[in-house]
Amino acid sequence: MKKIKITFSYNGSKFYGSQIQKQKNSVMGTIQKAFKVLHVEQNIKVSGRTDRGVHALNQVCHLYVPGYLNDLDKLKQNLNHMIKPYIYIKNIEFITDEFHARYSAKKRLYRYIISHNSYSPFSADLCLFSPFLNANSMNLNAQEFIGIHNFKYFKKNGSKTKNDIREIYKCGAYSFKNHTVLYFLGNSFLRSQVRMMCDYLIKIEQKKLTLTNLKEQLDTTKFTSSSIVPPNGLYLSKIYY
Repeated sequence: MKKIKITFSYNGSKFYGSQIQKQKNSVMGTIQKAFKVLHVEQNIKVSGRTDRGVHALNQVCHLYVPGYLNDLDKLKQNLNHMIKPYIYIKNIEFITDEFHARYSAKKRLYRYIISHNSYSPFSADLCLFSPFLNANSMNLNAQEFIGIHNFKYFKKNGSKTKNDIREIYKCGAYSFKNHTVLYFLGNSFLRSQVRMMCDYLIKIEQKKLTLTNLKEQLDTTKFTSSSIVPPNGLYLSKIYY
């Protein structure tokens, strides 16, 4: 058996999340079914789950495959034939036994895309439509997230994590072709943490919340908001190993 690393992208609006679910169409369930057609029934380990409607540009997983599947270009071609059009494998490579898609990851980058164009049903699954937002002020406010914090007030209710301490290395906002893009680079993230941070920055810009509110919630001294942005604008952009 040989261990392979797969880098792939997907349109999350077409699936009930990335995690395998019984009787529901999921990203990893689709990939697993494709491998079963090739008579490979090994467990697939992914870098992390994404919620229903969330997209990925460079998601990563690993698994063991029989030695006869040594032509990785052909393997990629065969898998893509079965899993397209909403999932696409970008690269497959052999890796050492020490590599783990989840536990070897050092950093994860997420982006959230907000469009200020006229509403279009053709891109409704791919971004959040909103009136103009000031990316400069959002970028300044986002700096509050940088560093090591207890994000227990920035996670979805029902999360079972034992440790809510996370580190944000870089984050901010910028404008690109009438879009505002929010980005967060961290060691890892709690469930819906990025969506809640995005929502907070947008609410501050809309004068519904204040920077003081953000600081209090981040310091866990006062819980102000638990709302999250819709999943359609969120992209897992890159995993750093």
